[in-house]
Amino acid sequence: MVTGVIVRMWEIRAYPNHFPELLSWVTDVAVPGLEIQPLHMSTEIFSSADFRIVVLSRWRGEPTPLPDPPRDLVARSAHAWDFTPVDR
Repeated sequence: MVTGVIVRMWEIRAYPNHFPELLSWVTDVAVPGLEIQPLHMSTEIFSSADFRIVVLSRWRGEPTPLPDPPRDLVARSAHAWDFTPVDR
């Protein structure tokens, strides 16, 4: 079992004409599903001018993955990376 804090960065790109729909799916469906998980600590959502959405979620252990978004909204499939905090 993984211990400590893990930050998962999840990134996806929408088709320009479907960006509002994908952002709504992320904020109304995907992230609320994470927030009820027992190891979840916090989540932030970011968007960019080039139709990308980034979700940073913090976990006390192994992160729960976001569900797959509706395929007709995405120009490129999602990518995810896990990070751990660095003491300095």
